[in-house]
Amino acid sequence: MGFSSTATAFLPHHHRRRRRRLYRPPTPTAAVTRRSLLLLSSSSTLSLPPPLSLAAAAPSPPPPPPPPPLDTTVTDRVYLDFSICPTYFRSDRPLGASDLAACEAPEPLGRLVLGLYGKLVPITVSNFKAMCTASAGSSYKGTLVHKIFPGQFFVAGRQGRRDKGEVKPPTGLARNVDTVDSRAFVLGHSRPGLVSLCLSENDDDEVIKLDPDYRNVEFLITTGPGPCPQLNGRNIVFGAVLEGLDVLTTIASIPTYKPSERIRQFNDFAQFLGDERAQSARSIWNRPLKTIYISDCGELKVAKPSLSPSLP
Repeated sequence: MGFSSTATAFLPHHHRRRRRRLYRPPTPTAAVTRRSLLLLSSSSTLSLPPPLSLAAAAPSPPPPPPPPPLDTTVTDRVYLDFSICPTYFRSDRPLGASDLAACEAPEPLGRLVLGLYGKLVPITVSNFKAMCTASAGSSYKGTLVHKIFPGQFFVAGRQGRRDKGEVKPPTGLARNVDTVDSRAFVLGHSRPGLVSLCLSENDDDEVIKLDPDYRNVEFLITTGPGPCPQLNGRNIVFGAVLEGLDVLTTIASIPTYKPSERIRQFNDFAQFLGDERAQSARSIWNRPLKTIYISDCGELKVAKPSLSPSLP
């Protein structure tokens, strides 16, 4: 019943041709090759790195110019003479003898010669010089050094009552625009003998500060031996001690009032509760136990401004 090979000879012609030209699908090799080429071309396009020549050709922005150096040229020189008045707080002193400048038996400590940076902070220097020469309706002469922080600095020039050894509020000083100039705060309190306008350490009475004509003339001088970084950026360095560092050491060594630890704790608690008496009690802390005052002050003429021998 099987078919023989001769049976195909009797098939119609068109059947024999269809059998020889049956459809053959394309070989998978050719299809994979075209697909792989497409994939390779797309992946190579995506993975191309950015042209280095373009990146190198783009000009980099120039670095900002360095700030100009601070001009600490000494344009003015002033002096402060310091003394101790042993009779100032005695109960038997003559009635009406309230001016320290008229102390009967002063004990001189010596003189500080200060070089002032008039090009860096001109208004601060001008006002300080006016207070030394009494051309502002007031003067540092006959006023107290009212606080000493051992190993750091001392403070003078507090405004208030003249009979308490404080500075009479000046009337002829310019408004100090240096206090709003960022360059005025660049110099740090890095060594002994730097003169600085008190801003953060200012303790003038609030009533005096509320006066529209109020001018801050309180100053501090660093005593060392180390720097005072807590003062940086908050007070204005405007000069340095040129002569009299031994006098500075003598002032810094005078004992001060220091409250006991228990008093400090009570004061902190009272301040936490908002008791205003806490701040009043703090005002006597670090006060010298001797009456140190500025017995004289004035200006020393400078023939030619020169740089300070050792800049801060």
